[in-house]
Amino acid sequence: MEIYLVDGTYELFRHFFAVPQSKSADGQEIAAARGVVTSVMSMLDRGTTHIGVATDHVIESYRNDLYDGYKTGDGIPPDLWTQFPILEEALDALGVVVWPMIEFEADDALAAAAAKAAQDERVKKVVICTPDKDLAQSVVGTRIVQLDRRRDTIRDEQGIIEKFGVSPQSIPDYLALVGDTADGYPGLKGWGAKATASVLSQYPHLEDIPKDSSAWNPNIRGAAKLAATLFENWEDAILYRTLATLRLDVPVFDSVDELRWNGPKASFEAVCKRMKADNLFLRADAIHKAHIK
Repeated sequence: MEIYLVDGTYELFRHFFAVPQSKSADGQEIAAARGVVTSVMSMLDRGTTHIGVATDHVIESYRNDLYDGYKTGDGIPPDLWTQFPILEEALDALGVVVWPMIEFEADDALAAAAAKAAQDERVKKVVICTPDKDLAQSVVGTRIVQLDRRRDTIRDEQGIIEKFGVSPQSIPDYLALVGDTADGYPGLKGWGAKATASVLSQYPHLEDIPKDSSAWNPNIRGAAKLAATLFENWEDAILYRTLATLRLDVPVFDSVDELRWNGPKASFEAVCKRMKADNLFLRADAIHKAHIK
C-alpha cells in the first residue's frame, strides 16, 4: 500500500488565493475549504486508498514559547482563518482522517505520521504532499518522498540533496543557519544557502563542524568568518535548529489501517449542502463504490 499525507494548511492557503470567493447561505466564506475537499476527492478518485490530512487548527504552537519571533496567526485574512474548522469538519465527514494541531504544528503531524507509516512492512511508499522545505527532513531514500502537487514534482532523498545541497538529515541544521522567514527565525549572518550547503555537505550537523576553521575543508570559502559567526552565536543556532526540527512524538494513529478511506459518512451530505456543493456527495459515493469493486 501507499500512504498519502496531506498538508491541509498549505492546501487551504493555496486554494484561498487561487479560487474565486463564495459564501454559504449564512454569509460564511467557503470557497477554499470546498476547493481542498474537491482536491482530496480527486486523489481518492485516482485510486488513493490510505490518506491523512494535517491542519494547523491554531497557528501558534509550543515553538512560540521557545522563541518570541516565531510565526503567529497575525495577518491571516479572517475569511481564510474561519475556513479551518469548516475544512476539518468536511474532511472528517468525507471519511478522511484529520489531525487538527493545537500544541504542535501540521508539519509535526505529517513527519510523525510518515515515520510511523514507514515502520509498517506492508507500506511500499509514503508520500508527503507539501512543498514545505521543513518536511524535506522526513524524506528517506525512495520510501518516504515529498510531493509538490501544484507543480506535480516528487523529491526523494537524491532530489533533496540536489535541491538543498545537503541530505534530509541535515535539513534542520541547514534551516538553523540560513533561517526560515516563513517561520520567523533569521538564521545566522553570512550563512547563505551556498555556504551552508558547502559546510554541511562535509559536516552534517552543527556539532560536527570544527571550531578551528583551519581544520575545515579548504574548498569552503570564508571559513574563518563563518566559524566565528557560528560559534559566537552557538546558542541561537541550536535554538533555531530546535525550531526547525519536526517532532515525531505527535499522536497520529496506532495502525496505518486507520488511514484507509472507507467512504463518506452520512453527515457528508449536509456538509456538502452548506458548502453549496451537492455534487460532491454524489461524487464521493460513486468513488467509494469504485473502490470496493
